[in-house]
Amino acid sequence: MDRVKFILDENEMPDKWYNILADLPTPLAPPLNPATEEPISPADLEPLFPKELIKQEVSTERYIDIPKEIQEIYKIWRPAPLYRAKRLEQALDTPARIYYKYEGVSPAGSHKPNTSIPQAYYNMKEGTERITTETGAGQWGSALSFACNYFDIECKVYMVRSSYYQKPYRKSLINLWGANVIPSPSTETEFGKKVLEEFPDTTGSLGIAIGEAVEDAATHDNTKYALGSVLNHVMLHQTIIGLEAQKQMEMAEDYPDIVIGCCGGGSNLAGVSFPYIKDKIEGKHDPRIIAVEPSACPTLNEGKFEYDYGDTGKMTPLLKMYTLGYDFIPPAIHAGGLRYHGCAPTVSELVAEKLMEATSYHQQEVFEAGVTFARTEGFAPAPESTHAIKCAIDEARKCKETGEEKTILFNLSGHGHFDMASYDKYFSGELTNE
Repeated sequence: MDRVKFILDENEMPDKWYNILADLPTPLAPPLNPATEEPISPADLEPLFPKELIKQEVSTERYIDIPKEIQEIYKIWRPAPLYRAKRLEQALDTPARIYYKYEGVSPAGSHKPNTSIPQAYYNMKEGTERITTETGAGQWGSALSFACNYFDIECKVYMVRSSYYQKPYRKSLINLWGANVIPSPSTETEFGKKVLEEFPDTTGSLGIAIGEAVEDAATHDNTKYALGSVLNHVMLHQTIIGLEAQKQMEMAEDYPDIVIGCCGGGSNLAGVSFPYIKDKIEGKHDPRIIAVEPSACPTLNEGKFEYDYGDTGKMTPLLKMYTLGYDFIPPAIHAGGLRYHGCAPTVSELVAEKLMEATSYHQQEVFEAGVTFARTEGFAPAPESTHAIKCAIDEARKCKETGEEKTILFNLSGHGHFDMASYDKYFSGELTNE
């Protein structure tokens, strides 16, 4: 087979999302009210989310229709291409076949618009005037800004302080689409003021930024909150990645033995892997599914599987998930999108059920893998995506040692065009592991 790029016609784009809740061997533990620690009802979520997203959050329907309006916007960049990494294979001298799904083709440069567009759409349909959110490295903040601009909704982004200064052009992109972005913790919320008073030199965290965004939404009647990862409806929207990949792997007349995604909150990992988890549960195939974390924030590898708050301010519902603790502040690594203390309940449950496994890497070794990838395949990967690349390279090298001809699929969740400062630090030897 000589083809290296597999492209679907836009009419072949999936018109439904896949809902893993229909097939989980063990139902998820219910979210708990942070005040009473009793299971919450869908109505309890209405101050933060539109009704349709709440309905998706609790649905056990296997496939959920993608509205036509959302499909039309998706078609700006979807279906996204699947590539066979032949130059990388040659450089590694491996018998493995390596494929990657490239999500950097979206206007925001990552997989995040797959859910920001639906979230803004459903908010628009219910009359929301303003949306608040947090962002780690800026991919989610820019994606939500892009989506809110489409639907004429005001957007406020609380960006983790370390990334706000590490990645100034992510901030510029958020501004470009009309959103207001500020570093978190900030002086614009009571929780932010409290954190700054206690820890004036803090680099910030996603947990802190979530707390600020939730407080902002809860104290403004015209405002809802949007989350870019972790929750069930976010995982749902991202499955368009894996559903497309399955069609494209059929075009390649291949099927992955290993499916890999980097993992912070879990959204791009879920997107590429959940349709393959379905095959695994049904006994059709038995691929290994690997979540790849930074060693600086190894939630699935070293966290506890228990109820915890999603934010440092203890305002969000308690979720049963792998967690390092709601007050964990990770080192200011450049993969800001992976600096989250918890992980999606669905991903956590799959790890607990041993349907998915997890590994972790240090910052320097993933950047080395990212450089290898860029110099063979051409695309400059985001620091988050280099974690998946490193794992794919390691698995391909194992194939060289054993002589096995395995098929490896990973999700290249975004480009690194706004991350050149971190690559500069790598080349100059200034990049540390923590």
